[in-house]
Amino acid sequence: MAEALTLVKEQARAQGVRRRALIPAIILIVIVAACVFGPLVSPYPADALGVGLPFAGPSWAHWFGTDDLGRDLLSLVLVGGQISLTVGLGATLISLLVGIAWGIAAAGRRGWIDTLLMRLCDAVMAIPQLLFALVCVAAFRPSVISLMIVIGLLMSPTTARMVRSTAVSELADDYVVAATASGLTRRRLLVSEVLPNILPPMVVQATTNMADAIMLEATLSFVGLGIQPPDASWGTLLLQGYAKMYNSIWMLIFPALIIVVTLACLVLLSDRLGSAFDGKKVMR
Repeated sequence: MAEALTLVKEQARAQGVRRRALIPAIILIVIVAACVFGPLVSPYPADALGVGLPFAGPSWAHWFGTDDLGRDLLSLVLVGGQISLTVGLGATLISLLVGIAWGIAAAGRRGWIDTLLMRLCDAVMAIPQLLFALVCVAAFRPSVISLMIVIGLLMSPTTARMVRSTAVSELADDYVVAATASGLTRRRLLVSEVLPNILPPMVVQATTNMADAIMLEATLSFVGLGIQPPDASWGTLLLQGYAKMYNSIWMLIFPALIIVVTLACLVLLSDRLGSAFDGKKVMR
């Protein structure tokens, strides 16, 4: 009876967590949809000059106001979001691909290979991400591709450590012992049995990586080593708004606000997904 009551409470808690995760998820979907489809239906192209008075405030014609060249600020933010979200998504995928291979190799081999790979993780993680990113980006021409690669590789050690720790925990479970006794090879065991059961923490890690990638791209662009004109990301718009803040505070507020809202939603979603996935396994 007590076990049944505990199970019901756990299911109710998980449902409550999933419901709370819907709010940041819906906001994120709205932001992504607006950035993807908004420029297609906007009455003002992002590169159109003089569609309004320079430094105009928010109005019915221009919801976010205009910049120093009379361009519609809302259109600029939506187009900038396409680049920021693309860099964030690309860097997240790279960090997952590299981190999963890295972590699974360490968990599957153990011994001196495991020690070497994890010490390499520690060495990379000991270097401040922003400093390392500044050096790497400065060595190459800043572009969307180079930013995705640099940021993705910088986040891969954290992903690798998470994958390795969860995979080692799974390898000590009873179903792994049974699969090993049935003659399953180590590689097949890791791919077909262990990987499916570490998917939930990988989803949580991917959400966290997405937030870190967007923040790092915005920081690099804000200091002038990220996306270069004529292209613009949220970080680039933030830099332009900071330079013109005494002429129009709206040029600073709206790019900063969209960055803060996006990052807050990703962090909340990561936290609530972690609570919802806690203790779950893939039943095979």
